[in-house]
Amino acid sequence: MIEITQAHRDEIIAHAFEDAPNECCGLLFGNGSTAVRLQRMENVEHSPLNYRVDSRQLFEAFEAMDQQGLELVGIYHSHTHSPAYPSRTDISLAGYPDAHYLIVSLANPEQPELRAFKIVNGKVSEEEVIVR
Repeated sequence: MIEITQAHRDEIIAHAFEDAPNECCGLLFGNGSTAVRLQRMENVEHSPLNYRVDSRQLFEAFEAMDQQGLELVGIYHSHTHSPAYPSRTDISLAGYPDAHYLIVSLANPEQPELRAFKIVNGKVSEEEVIVR
């Protein structure tokens, strides 16, 4: 289970629409399973099929997170034309087993879908998203 605010949900969806047709990506920081801060990241691939964050930008985000006493709670990205479910690429690149992977699908742009998953050793399990 991951807990996010309505503002976080709205921001993730807005980010997905703004970066379309390319995938967007970002981070959620907080404590335990509760996100308190969202940080948009740039998809340096500028691709509709995958995302990658610049290593320097990622380092700076993690440094700020540590200074604020927060931890990585979630990693989000968008799927512009496919369901909100991890792709083979998403699964193979999932390097943070403690993080929730949130995917927003714009396959139906009138009803974006946001789902969360844990990805550990190639195994995917869906997690509840609680919006407060």
